[in-house]
Amino acid sequence: MQLHVSGLSYVYPGGEKALDNINLQVAVGENVGLVGPNGAGKTTFFLCVGGVLSIPQAVVQVAGLDPARRDQRRLLPIKIGIVFQDSDDQLFSTTVADDVAFGPLNLGLPLPEVRRRVADALTQVGLSGFDSRVPFHLSGGEKRRVALAGILAMQPEILLLDEPSSHLDPRGRRELIGLVNSLSVTKIIASHDLEFILETCRRVVILDAGRVVADGSARVLLSNPALMNDHGLEVPHSLTPHVSPHHRKGIE
Repeated sequence: MQLHVSGLSYVYPGGEKALDNINLQVAVGENVGLVGPNGAGKTTFFLCVGGVLSIPQAVVQVAGLDPARRDQRRLLPIKIGIVFQDSDDQLFSTTVADDVAFGPLNLGLPLPEVRRRVADALTQVGLSGFDSRVPFHLSGGEKRRVALAGILAMQPEILLLDEPSSHLDPRGRRELIGLVNSLSVTKIIASHDLEFILETCRRVVILDAGRVVADGSARVLLSNPALMNDHGLEVPHSLTPHVSPHHRKGIE
């Protein structure tokens, strides 16, 4: 397994229990949707797995690394990358190229390799030629792509995408779906956009109150009205039974 989580719990300093005994395994190349109501613990889970929050040792294994061990946590950026919900939280340089180059430069890579990675990452996200553009002058979808390029330039094995479709117009959303599906790395996608999850993930994990309450086929779980209602969600429109106009007329 590329990601192995065994009994992960997390309590914030104020006493709020955000995660409660999470057990989860993700295989190489899997695309997993992480869904649940507000406050379910999705972002906290990402921060724990990504080494941002402190957790006990031997609870999480990320591509063979334990985020709780300081010596191994330093290696995490080449194994796992997080794309946050608000792209402005990740973009801070004066040009797109500088933003994308930040991670590889911190790895101590030679400049020719850094330039190659920047070019490759921008090509992957469809932003070739944007090197000298100012990130904060870009559209929401373009910012999202730059943030993703910055992670891809690190060449991680696992991508964590937190609400990737938020604040995107329909075109930007469609383009992002195509981009996400074109990436061959393992992906865990946290989102309230369940149609986006259906387009990108075959498996879904439902979190509620910090616990895993369901784990299985995306189409099976997300089409279960009782399960969705019990955990503050709704069946995606594409999975709801549709009454034909002819049938509807007959009923009326």
